[in-house]
Amino acid sequence: MNDRVAPGVMTVPISAVERDTGLSKDTLRIWERRYGFPRPGRDAFGERVYPVAQVDRLRLIRRLLDNGHRPGRVVPLAMDELQRLGEGLCSVPPYPEAGAGADLFAYRELIQDHDAPALRRALGQACRELGLARFVTHLVAPLNAMVNDDGLRGQMEAFEQRLYAECVHRVLHGALDSLGGTEGAAASGAPRALLATLVQEPEVLGLAMAEALLALAGCHCLSLGPQTPVRDIGRAAAAHRADIVVLSLSAGQNPQRLRSGLQELRQMLPEPTELWAGGPCPALQHRPLPGILAVPDLAVLFEHVARWQGAHL
Repeated sequence: MNDRVAPGVMTVPISAVERDTGLSKDTLRIWERRYGFPRPGRDAFGERVYPVAQVDRLRLIRRLLDNGHRPGRVVPLAMDELQRLGEGLCSVPPYPEAGAGADLFAYRELIQDHDAPALRRALGQACRELGLARFVTHLVAPLNAMVNDDGLRGQMEAFEQRLYAECVHRVLHGALDSLGGTEGAAASGAPRALLATLVQEPEVLGLAMAEALLALAGCHCLSLGPQTPVRDIGRAAAAHRADIVVLSLSAGQNPQRLRSGLQELRQMLPEPTELWAGGPCPALQHRPLPGILAVPDLAVLFEHVARWQGAHL
């Protein structure tokens, strides 16, 4: 039975939990009845609210489900047991070559010291020394993997991961501003790229990384930001005459919901408009969909832009 939340306990409403974890409200209620977890309280209006610790546990459960575990096995598990299962999913890519920005552990220390100004300065210096393209592919990409894996192991708090993402986001947009913005970086006759994430995808960092590389490749970029409904993406693509729609996908996507959303969007777009889906999403890489280009590695965006230009100019 759900009780009123004790004063001072930080809670999240069910709608926000749905957006953050990708788990539907119906799923949360079914698990509550079937497995006894989650265990929401009630706010002053009688609506379900979830302690932050339960939201962290739900986020890890979703990652495990998307990697093949069954709800009946993982939902009842305690957080430490979930983290042990999550360690099997952790795989930090090889570190960058020695040089500016190569010490990932130094960035981890800054994150865990909660020194946002120092973290931004270090990232900004690495971006200037490596150049924007290498900064994205040789530093931010493996650093993202380390941060995500630390979260799975319980070695980094969710707010620390958000702090890191915000710092990288600001550095990337500062670098784009120095190029004159995405419009200033583009050449005449360059492809128009519309960037977004689907409703169930709250992550924004992959979107910013893709925008930076596409701008360097000479695209006119317009980002709708995260959690954009499929119909809005389709309408925006038509209104802005997009040549390419680029979606950023994380590894924790629900495969069935993802494929359904991609198929719906593909049907909305005119045939000449290409649909690219980027990111480490195994659901798309294992079963490609017709009319959708899977881009698991950001570095190959340059090749795909060059291919588009060769075919259309």
